Amino acid sequence: MSWPDVEFESIYASPSRNGVYKTKEFHGRGSRIVNMGEMFGYNFISNQDMKRVELSERELEANSLEDGDLLFGRRSLVEAGAGKCSLVVKPSDSLTFESSIIRVRLNKEVANPRFLYYYFLSPQGRGRIRSIVSGTNVKGIRGSDLKRLPVSGPPKSIQDEIAAILAAYDDLIENNRRRMALLEESARLLYREWFIRLRFPGHEHTRITDGVPEGWERLPFSQLAGFVNGYPFKPAELGVVGLPIVKIPELRDGVSDKTPRNEGENIPEKYLLNDGDLLFSWSGTLLIEFWYDGPAILNQHLFRVEPQSQYSRAFLLFALREALPEFSNQTVGATMKHIRKAALTTVTVCIPSHSLLTQFDELAADVFEQVLNLRRQNQKLRAARDLLLPRLMSGEIAV
Repeated sequence: MSWPDVEFESIYASPSRNGVYKTKEFHGRGSRIVNMGEMFGYNFISNQDMKRVELSERELEANSLEDGDLLFGRRSLVEAGAGKCSLVVKPSDSLTFESSIIRVRLNKEVANPRFLYYYFLSPQGRGRIRSIVSGTNVKGIRGSDLKRLPVSGPPKSIQDEIAAILAAYDDLIENNRRRMALLEESARLLYREWFIRLRFPGHEHTRITDGVPEGWERLPFSQLAGFVNGYPFKPAELGVVGLPIVKIPELRDGVSDKTPRNEGENIPEKYLLNDGDLLFSWSGTLLIEFWYDGPAILNQHLFRVEPQSQYSRAFLLFALREALPEFSNQTVGATMKHIRKAALTTVTVCIPSHSLLTQFDELAADVFEQVLNLRRQNQKLRAARDLLLPRLMSGEIAV
């Protein structure tokens, strides 16, 4: 069966609202504020670290966020960001949202917010959002159009069941993410203990001069690895078939159905990616991550880090992450901050002895093998969820 449509506004608990705009002197303290960065970065907005803004009691009362609120990207430089939907989930402290975001608060007696979140994640829901996107340089949606949008309206009991089925997959995915974070944190703490605090095995008997232990040396990153910038794709080369093209969203969250693709026939081999490649996003958001989502093509604005033979990818992962504040201090650009390749010759890292590097690599290898297995589990979970999602939303599969 297919579910009847209802007008979106008919299930609102209160009118939709655009977020707050505050000048710079109010930033840096007060309530956490959801910006478009969080909208792009997270489908579920909860207790992530965010920027803060000071609001009066009256402003906070009008512009607060609570469990079950739906957030929509009101404007974006890219079409995928316009109308992008995220769900607020049990925030632990005061939370507000900025002016480029629309808040929709539903009447929970007739609508399950998580069901509606999944609806706007489904092909049907995304298609309807695209129907109200307008603008040339800056894409956007209006609250006046959003409220008139037809949305799927099965009975509340059916909404609850569908939401519970799909949430079970996301809960498992999130649990695996937490486990991966803990595993990576254990390796990071080991790196910091040995190579930052210099409490490595045998440190009690090692002389340290100007912060460099005897037998170690300080080198720029340009001497530790090659840094290959990605392929400069033209818009016409971004398709829907072929290998996924890795941009910042893919580096952060993996391949999705929004990921552009290219068949790769005319792409030089140096831009092709495989599992285990170390990637460094040097423009916009500075990120260093391993790639684990299978064969792909690297887009410009990301480096593939190719270590010299004596250095491991795991060591370079943590060395680069520890150096991010220094790289951030060297960013340039007015609209989109980025680092110049010259920064790789000025930012340095302390290189330990070969035996110590080997000990660290053996311990880190086990950690990242577990991380790889968890990432593969999440790929399968996402694939199963995404297969179910449109069929449950359309009523093709009975709950």
